[in-house]
Amino acid sequence: MKLLNILALSALCSFSAMAANEATVSLVPSKESPVIQKEIYGQFAEHLGTCIYGGLWVGPDSDIPNTNGYRTDVLNALKELHVPVLRWPGGCFADEYHWMDGIGPKENRPRMVNTNWGGTVEDNSFGTHDFFDLCEMLGCEPYLSGNVGSGTVEELAKWVEYITAEDGPMANLRKKNGREKPWKLKYLGVGNESWGCGGNFTPEYYADVYRRYQTYCRDYNGNKLYKIASGASDYDYNWTEVMMKNAGRHMNGISLHYYTVLGWSGSKGSAINFNDEDWYWALGKCLEVGDVVRRHCQIMDKYDPKKRVGLLVDEWGTWFDEEPGTIKGHLFQQNSLRDAMVAALSLNVFHTFTDRVKMTNIAQIANVLQSMVLTKGKEMVLTPTYYLFKMYVPHQDAQLVPVQVVTPVKKARDGREVPVVSATASAKNGVTTLSLVNTDLTEDVTITVNLNGISGKKISGEILTAANMNDYNDFGQPEKVSLKPFSAKAYKVSNGKLTVTLPSKSIVTLSLK
Repeated sequence: MKLLNILALSALCSFSAMAANEATVSLVPSKESPVIQKEIYGQFAEHLGTCIYGGLWVGPDSDIPNTNGYRTDVLNALKELHVPVLRWPGGCFADEYHWMDGIGPKENRPRMVNTNWGGTVEDNSFGTHDFFDLCEMLGCEPYLSGNVGSGTVEELAKWVEYITAEDGPMANLRKKNGREKPWKLKYLGVGNESWGCGGNFTPEYYADVYRRYQTYCRDYNGNKLYKIASGASDYDYNWTEVMMKNAGRHMNGISLHYYTVLGWSGSKGSAINFNDEDWYWALGKCLEVGDVVRRHCQIMDKYDPKKRVGLLVDEWGTWFDEEPGTIKGHLFQQNSLRDAMVAALSLNVFHTFTDRVKMTNIAQIANVLQSMVLTKGKEMVLTPTYYLFKMYVPHQDAQLVPVQVVTPVKKARDGREVPVVSATASAKNGVTTLSLVNTDLTEDVTITVNLNGISGKKISGEILTAANMNDYNDFGQPEKVSLKPFSAKAYKVSNGKLTVTLPSKSIVTLSLK
């Protein structure tokens, strides 16, 4: 096991003598630090499996308790996360979605086959009005993925007009369908995964298509669109190069997708039946997003040195095999402590790129991949990832406090390395929030935190951990992995240093006043 010294995400050499169960974290407060934009905690809802139907929406006539058709239990749970932005309707579904099928009387709406996700018949009962109403109820920004793959310029242009115009033919149609006042729409994605399910474009061709489509997406009545080009899949740096070169001045943002996944063919591994080696491999894979983001940012810096264009990691998270006995193509997977670890490590990385990364959207919000909630009939459980996002709420719109970490490192297969300790910190309204992660499966770790002038007179904290690495919450055991108060006996402050003992495989967030 070796040591790793990290400032932000820049690896530095460290020759410090340190025990395997000891680490040092130094807070480096700076008035120059950027703000961790709350949109980094964005969510993603696709017409896939039971994410929408059964997860978010059951309809007003359902015997499942609902608020105007939205599940009341899920709605209340999501409000606790302060969801800043919600991406919809896809995903791959977006480029087969024709928005006019989802407006007007529900009984008159045409049905379609969701060919991307299990061949399920989509009845279009959840459409534009339902999505924007949901965003209003959650108090979040809507993020639309527009249909470029099978749609037309006119179709996308009219969708923007329908949503945001105060007058005109599309506004009149919206009013006829029950919404007098236009909605605000900030984030507009012009296609999704245009290199794959969104049309199998080359980057050169898509750059031209993007320029054309975005031209006709107009700003109505003071609404200002933030136009997002469909970006690369993880290691495809050429896609970003071509897009920035050929269309950079026409975009406000460009997307990036990065999944913690074993591979795209064959087994992806089980979400709950895994061994120690699988644990460390997944954590190493998720941390690799730092190198991937850095390389895309370097390309963007070449064409956009003033960082006008944002990088949006609008799909990320774990992707494992579907749970046995579930519908093929619905991507229902359980969610263990390992998933919460992936979320913590990933968010810690994203915090260090806030000068360029303006939004991320975990996939997905309900019943699909690394979800916040799981539902079955009238029951709902909160996942370990949900609790991690709840722990991290104080980081939203807080000023980043850079951290320097000296930590032991674990070896993982495929040559990856996993730091035993990861940390992130932020400050807002006189409170410093420090989040610490111990990835070690068996050993507690003692962390010495150099506060460097930050007050630690009043400290409180929460911990997320479990007895076993693959523990998860299910309908019979909904609280097996949940937040607990962090014992005051586990930390102390002396001479400007905070000493914290973190249990194995745990995540702790401390509030320092």
